[in-house]
Amino acid sequence: MDFNVKKLASDAGVFFSRAMQFTEEKLGQAEKTELDAHFENLLARADSTKNWTEKILRQTEVLLQPNPSARVEEFLYEKLDRKVPSRVTNGELLAQYMTEAANDFGPGTPYGKTLIKVGETQRRLGAAERDFIHSASINFLTPLRNFLEGDWRTISKERRILQNRRLDLDACKARLKKAKAAEAKAACEGDAVPDFQETRPRNYVLSASASALWSDEVEKAEHELRLTQTEFDRQAEVTRLLLEGISSTHVNHLRCLHEFVESQTNYYAQCYQYMLDLQKQLGSSKGEIFSGTFVGNAESTLPAVPTIPVVPTIVGVPNTVAESVLNPNEVKPPASGTRKARVLYDYEAADSTELALLADEMITVYSLPGMDPDWLIGERGNQKGKVPVTYLELLS
Repeated sequence: MDFNVKKLASDAGVFFSRAMQFTEEKLGQAEKTELDAHFENLLARADSTKNWTEKILRQTEVLLQPNPSARVEEFLYEKLDRKVPSRVTNGELLAQYMTEAANDFGPGTPYGKTLIKVGETQRRLGAAERDFIHSASINFLTPLRNFLEGDWRTISKERRILQNRRLDLDACKARLKKAKAAEAKAACEGDAVPDFQETRPRNYVLSASASALWSDEVEKAEHELRLTQTEFDRQAEVTRLLLEGISSTHVNHLRCLHEFVESQTNYYAQCYQYMLDLQKQLGSSKGEIFSGTFVGNAESTLPAVPTIPVVPTIVGVPNTVAESVLNPNEVKPPASGTRKARVLYDYEAADSTELALLADEMITVYSLPGMDPDWLIGERGNQKGKVPVTYLELLS
């Protein structure tokens, strides 16, 4: 490998000189060319944008992937420019366990049936989460990373060049100032009338020669200052244009933020709908599970567990009437204790003892003594039937 020793030594000397000058500026021992207020505001805005973009990016990554080990793994795959392997979501893993448990306990048992239903919903939730993570990564995280790894690196590079140009400009100003001071001093010494009796004529000749040399040094320093000032102004303009582009970055990130919110809204709407469907399935099968003999062991001798025990004080209902033969139309509401309720969700009646519901409608509800607290008797006009409490908003 060939090394240019002279260039290496020159670069090292320039770096050392700039470092010394920068330190002297910090200590107030050297003059510094100040940028205008507008330029300083652009710099501050760019730094703020970079810092907050980094924080938002990191926290969004935590939101989408709470597991730090998984985040490190994805980071390494990204840096190695390799495809990240597909990872099972927590919902999908839970669905797998529930399905396997249902097969072990018996898919025909009440518990097994419920495990299968809940597991299927968890699988759908996991799939929705996967789609949301993918959408958020493409539409939100990727633009933020592109800014930090692309535009911001370019801005940082041009700012470093501008800093070096400013240091060179201040060094030229200091050199010119020093040359002018030396020229003025030499001119003063050259203007003095020589005393040939006490001073040798050679000193006068040397003063005149030094004055001429410093005049040449001043001209050279002024020429270098003009060139350095031109380079500084050109670099300042390039950097200013890049910094003003931060406004376009904000507009782009705003659009990406809207897309992120939209994908997150769709994700939560899907989850909400999936859980509503599951709740309806479980609500309609609840009476079926507990109304008859408990099915868990073929040899079980447990008696039937009625969901709604009927008390003899209720007019029109015999003492021994079980839920399986209960006719809600024959049940009369108590003299007091009825309430109004607003239906939260649609509900499909599982059998003739239940009352189908429509979201947002108003019905009258009341409870029978000894009745399952998860159910009430609902009335809508001439229609009566059991309704699940979870589908209602009880009003005073």
